[in-house]
Amino acid sequence: MPITLPANLPAYQVLEREGVMVMEDVRAARQDIRPLRIGLLNLMPKKIQTETQFARLIGATPLQIEFSLIRMSEHETKNTAAEHMAEFYRPFSEMKNERFDGLIITGAPIEHLDYENVTYWDELTEVFNWTQTHVHNTFGVCWGGMAMLWHFYGIPKHLLSAKAFGCFRHRNCAPASPYLRGFSDDLLIPVSRWTEMRQPDIDSIAGLRTLIASETVGPCLVEDPAHRALMIFNHFEYDSTTLKEEYDRDIEAGKPINVPLNYYPDDDPAKTPLNRWRSHAHLLYGNWINEIYQTTPYDLQQIGQ
Repeated sequence: MPITLPANLPAYQVLEREGVMVMEDVRAARQDIRPLRIGLLNLMPKKIQTETQFARLIGATPLQIEFSLIRMSEHETKNTAAEHMAEFYRPFSEMKNERFDGLIITGAPIEHLDYENVTYWDELTEVFNWTQTHVHNTFGVCWGGMAMLWHFYGIPKHLLSAKAFGCFRHRNCAPASPYLRGFSDDLLIPVSRWTEMRQPDIDSIAGLRTLIASETVGPCLVEDPAHRALMIFNHFEYDSTTLKEEYDRDIEAGKPINVPLNYYPDDDPAKTPLNRWRSHAHLLYGNWINEIYQTTPYDLQQIGQ
């Protein structure tokens, strides 16, 4: 089954060319079926790139997905055309009474700020609380996941002395977890962040469980059953060239940056990087969607009750 998107959304044409099943929202409305409602609260500057990355993963499942793009109500983005935002995004303030089977909260390049100094922090905490009554399952990504752990448990992020940047080996800590169905014992995941979460902090909270971790860059995927949530601190959703684009951008700007570890063949930026995480990315998000499908109420109004 396809993911439902507006036909003029840039992601629609990209995914259609890639062979992902997509359906125009007008056509989907004529089908007698209840699609899963998945929202994307997009906090990244490059909105179009990010929405395409997540739509690609969500759209690969055999279920029909209604994909909704959400933004912070008062925050104005400087990196995406206002026309695109007005046409495809709705502010959270207009969606408070709606319910979703799943919600993805992306990261944001504001790791150096204390959470309370983020301009939209008050509204974001309102979103976190809203998920407990209006969302069946929430997926916090990178800074979004760190922020959720801070809000719900007071678990801090820790600044790194150097950016964790590249593709790092991770181990499967919970092979029996339904979210890791089909996963290898170890795997490669892209990482790009200046902060980290620490395992002892997570272990101090009863109920939190680390599903994927790395000896080098720490915990990666954490399950929080009490809040019906997953938090991932690394980037399965990245395109093959995302780390290259970040590296080239920093080199051009004269910023100190290391060649992303274990990304280019022979660590040579002149060579084309290989994507070695795509299959696990599809497995994780496919398993997440499947778990939502198996457990969410058929009646949307019962979500969160």
